[in-house]
Amino acid sequence: MRLNGKGQQSHRMAVLLAIFVLMTALIFYSSNSSEGLYSPFHAVTNNFVKSTNLKKWSGKDGYIPLYRNKSFTLRCQSCALVTSSSHVLGSGAGNEINRSECVIRMNDAPTIGYESDVGNRTTLRVVAHASVFRVVRRPNEFLHQTDNNSTIIFWGPPNKIGKDAKGTLYRLIQRVSMTYSNLSFFTITPSKMRKFDNLFQRETGRDRTKPGSKKVPYHYYKPRGPDECLMYTQNEGGRRGNHHRFITEKQVFRRWAKQYNISFTHPEW
Repeated sequence: MRLNGKGQQSHRMAVLLAIFVLMTALIFYSSNSSEGLYSPFHAVTNNFVKSTNLKKWSGKDGYIPLYRNKSFTLRCQSCALVTSSSHVLGSGAGNEINRSECVIRMNDAPTIGYESDVGNRTTLRVVAHASVFRVVRRPNEFLHQTDNNSTIIFWGPPNKIGKDAKGTLYRLIQRVSMTYSNLSFFTITPSKMRKFDNLFQRETGRDRTKPGSKKVPYHYYKPRGPDECLMYTQNEGGRRGNHHRFITEKQVFRRWAKQYNISFTHPEW
């Protein structure tokens, strides 16, 4: 993914927008990985597909330095946002990625051994709280193999990475930031985290901070039958062709609902 800007302000906005998109994607992924099936069809049908201007949601505010009161000043004309998808294998995109002015990576995605496909430069790495220990345990790869004066952003719920958190995670990232003073380390503010949560709820109709979907039977007349979410995921990825592809079918229903003003209830989506 490449983002191009014109002028200093556009360059800065491109980087901030890339970071915002990346952290939003990480939040969506972490929510999908929890118990229960994530589906974009829980949103009320009458409010479907309102375009979101992400530029209004991004910005340089909300980043707290962990050491020496550094400011977030990353500026680039071109950014390579490197995902962790297996589709990058065999892409041969390493040289193209390295030519970008800024290279953004996520969590503990490595470069050593994969240089031909993902490059070996890192300008900025965005690390979720659940990946902090994996990054810290391999400093030679994640903290030494970076551009000069690179930036690392830690994000997560305030009770995990906030300054007032009772756990050891904040103290750990603070010690790391003092040890590798050539790098710039930031956490995000609670208000910034709430912004991501609000965006998630706006786009999906679900509150990300609440537990996942409760287990419900596939048929109302078979209360001890198979779990609905499990049926959805198994059938969607199944190799046999003589059964429902539930998630794909709901995509069709979503389009029809928007086109013909159909409302779904119990539950609403």
